[in-house]
Amino acid sequence: MKKLTALVLALALCLSLISFASADALKIVVMVDGTVLDQNNGRDAIEARWEELHPGYDIEFVQPDHSAYYDVMQQRISSGDWPDVLILSSTYYADYAAAGVLWDMTEAWENSKTKNSGRFTGDIVFDGLKIDGKLYGFAPTRGNGCVTYVKKAWLDACGLEAPTTYDDYIAMCRAFKDKFGTYAVSAAGFVGNEAPFVNYLPEFYQDAYPFFVQQEDGTWVDGFCQDNMKEALQRIQDAVAEGLIDKETLTNKTSDARNKFYDDKFGVFTYWAGTWATNLKTNLEANGRDGELVALKPLEGNPLYYDRVPPVWCISAACKNPQEVFDAFIDTMLDGGDTQMLWEYGAEGTHWSRAAETVLAGTEKEATYEEGQFHMKENLEKAGTLYTKNHIDPMLALAGFDPSYDDPMSVAPEAKAASELFNANSRLASIVPATPELSEMNGELTSIKSQIIADVALGSISVEEGYKTFVDEGGQELSDAIVESLNALN
Repeated sequence: MKKLTALVLALALCLSLISFASADALKIVVMVDGTVLDQNNGRDAIEARWEELHPGYDIEFVQPDHSAYYDVMQQRISSGDWPDVLILSSTYYADYAAAGVLWDMTEAWENSKTKNSGRFTGDIVFDGLKIDGKLYGFAPTRGNGCVTYVKKAWLDACGLEAPTTYDDYIAMCRAFKDKFGTYAVSAAGFVGNEAPFVNYLPEFYQDAYPFFVQQEDGTWVDGFCQDNMKEALQRIQDAVAEGLIDKETLTNKTSDARNKFYDDKFGVFTYWAGTWATNLKTNLEANGRDGELVALKPLEGNPLYYDRVPPVWCISAACKNPQEVFDAFIDTMLDGGDTQMLWEYGAEGTHWSRAAETVLAGTEKEATYEEGQFHMKENLEKAGTLYTKNHIDPMLALAGFDPSYDDPMSVAPEAKAASELFNANSRLASIVPATPELSEMNGELTSIKSQIIADVALGSISVEEGYKTFVDEGGQELSDAIVESLNALN
């Protein structure tokens, strides 16, 4: 009876402690896109590990489908049900900062452990994130960007070398179409829905840019209204008409374009540098294709690739404990230790391991590791492939690990080569400052531009007819008003 009583009392004490701990934990609602490993890829293990490293906090991830993220995010903001933390692209970052949706983290950042760690290398990146001198978002990495990958097996089959000029590039695309009976190029859209907009078709856009750009004299213009944009649209229309660009580029999601590439539907793919070079290679090989890719330097006479403004982690103005959330969630992301390890590589035992084991057993990629040897584990969603990272690409991180920490730096040679090529041939994109006119009118203006680009690309209308439509539908009027508001800031 005494034992039973003691057991009951012990159980009651445990339950009360659990109840107390749960009630006492600070809940942080975090809205993320697909750049964080999702539910199908072991996110629960990431959440559990983060909470283990940060007792007293309860993380709730809200993670819509990657392609629907901004639609869902805007709906949530409009409804007033704001998350505590959310990740934003440069366009939404500037707009939401101006609209008062985001907490000003300038002072918190200046006093942060990360900034003052001696490991942080991203001052230039953060200077580019400031709006009127204030910081509303945290970037754990540089923005990265896209490079153009060409299947070497296709080049070899056509007896070609990698192109260095636009004429060579078009000749290669024609050779691919003739040899393989399919389009040479596909992408996720003829124009992007966020800066830098043109990164998936750089050889066709060249120096054209469909958004607002600041000229050398400091004045702003709408890049869509410049002659070089008209020339770019003509190049795209001609290539689609000739069958060199996939017509379904109009409706492709990024996953659609990737899957077509893996299925050998096309041979020229402009996609992210670094880790994605490995992802493309391994997925091609998993589909029984040759995985060797040639990353192209920008063609002669073309501008450098765009290093985009990185997505940023923001704290909403509705967060009840913004400084505490900053300290616990933001400032630990690059802590140089276990939390940074979690954000870069995922959870031990789920995404990576140091246990003695064989991975991808029975495949050409089979590898055996000894106890203590770091390695990535097999992808939960894509059998036959390995994880490469979690949210932070190790090659792009703005702070390294603490010297006392065992940094695995698991980087495949093709990823390193693509990253180095991009870094040597890229330019930093810039944030367009928010004005009331930009915030109010740009949505409608972008819709008009996007429809014209689509219609021109598919040959439904000529370039000249497209720009007449731009005037007739009020695009020129909206554009002029926004340009005037931007130049009023000077």
